[in-house]
Amino acid sequence: DLKTYGKKIGYIVGSGDKVPEALEQMGYEVTLLTDKELAKNNLSQFDAIITGVRAYNTNEWMNSYYDKLMKYVEDGGNMIVQYNTSNFISNVSSKIGPYNFTISRARITDENAEVKFLNPDHPVLNFPNKITTDDFKGWIQESGVYHAANWDKDKFEPIFSMHDPNEKDDEGSLIMAKHGKGFFTYTGLVFFRQL
Repeated sequence: DLKTYGKKIGYIVGSGDKVPEALEQMGYEVTLLTDKELAKNNLSQFDAIITGVRAYNTNEWMNSYYDKLMKYVEDGGNMIVQYNTSNFISNVSSKIGPYNFTISRARITDENAEVKFLNPDHPVLNFPNKITTDDFKGWIQESGVYHAANWDKDKFEPIFSMHDPNEKDDEGSLIMAKHGKGFFTYTGLVFFRQL
């Protein structure tokens, strides 16, 4: 029972995942955006722009499109950045969002970890589909990786809190910020595994 809103998604390919195919199965029209495609496309045609996993790690050219992507959000676009790594092998040198945050090495390895909804009335949890704890049942391998940290508390709102056994709550699995008329989201939730 899936409701969708909007039709066109621009997908910036990262290190490889099956999310574009899953989005197409849901009924979205997905355009894969490479360096050349990002340069020539008018981004306002997209209802959302999503970056693939580790897109900022694997595409050095992402830094060249920071202003264009933030203008897209400011003008009413919806940008969703899936996880990027922050470790000795691969780090992010590009600025990612409209406001400051860092990428931590925090992860939730227990796929059955309890998910707390910090603001159950937030639009992202209610439109176009009502998200409940049932949506986190049956996840495989883990819940989240490379969560956000040190975000601007005046700009970003964390949506979930979760933790592995005997560890403290972590609120960095999905953070959202209003920027101009649009929204920017960073998420370490492992959607790519679940889809």
